[in-house]
Amino acid sequence: SLPANPATPTHAPFDRLSALLNALTFGLLLSLISGVAQRQSPSVLWLEGVALLICATLLIRRERQQPQPLLPIDLMRIPVFALSIATSICSFCAQMLALVSLPFFLQRTLGYGEVATGLLLTPWPLATMIVAPIAGRLVERVNAGVLGGLGMALTGVGLLSLAWLPTQPDDVALIWRMALCGAGFGLFQSPNNHTMIASAPRQRSGGASGMLGTARLFGQTLGAALVALMFNWLGDDHGTHGALLLGAACALAAAAVSLLRTPGIAQAR
Repeated sequence: SLPANPATPTHAPFDRLSALLNALTFGLLLSLISGVAQRQSPSVLWLEGVALLICATLLIRRERQQPQPLLPIDLMRIPVFALSIATSICSFCAQMLALVSLPFFLQRTLGYGEVATGLLLTPWPLATMIVAPIAGRLVERVNAGVLGGLGMALTGVGLLSLAWLPTQPDDVALIWRMALCGAGFGLFQSPNNHTMIASAPRQRSGGASGMLGTARLFGQTLGAALVALMFNWLGDDHGTHGALLLGAACALAAAAVSLLRTPGIAQAR
């Protein structure tokens, strides 16, 4: 049976102003990145940047004063939680940089059809589905920082191998590289989510869960916007290559941040 979890009733009204500032902050940030990718007018970009700074400052100041903030920035004072959030954002950004850009390469450069492209992308989620439950069991025996670091290092190596594909790769060359990326992501995801939730106080588990979803969606949206940036800067011929290299950099950065959560490194810091 499930352990007892007593209710903690609250009569605080919904904070509409915080919700508005939260939406404006993240919306302006993503709009700014998208505007850079689409080469919008510098005056528009400067205006969005100033508005972003104002909204973000007001949001953080307001949330610091709230006993139960809508955006749980109080949890970011917990080092392990903050590192887990940063790792999650980098990892999902790396994933989307690959999964959004690869279909263009497979169809335009290699000449695959829509069905074949979908099948060639399938090894990534399939490997994640297989490895993630195993990683969930290992988290009780192996430090989550080590598992996450190893997983994202594998994903980074897989993305580098995709970026440096031979000129005319066969299906097997694509499949094992996609599977390597997916296996690394599966090895990372379950331990990272476990650490993120477990590091927060029990009464703040709802806020921790919300930040988990926010980090995932923000990383995915940021990755998709960066793909547009790569294609606009490098063109259709080299956009996927640039996106994969940037994705590998994000994955390796996530691996490095994840390793900061290991006991020895954490104590040294």
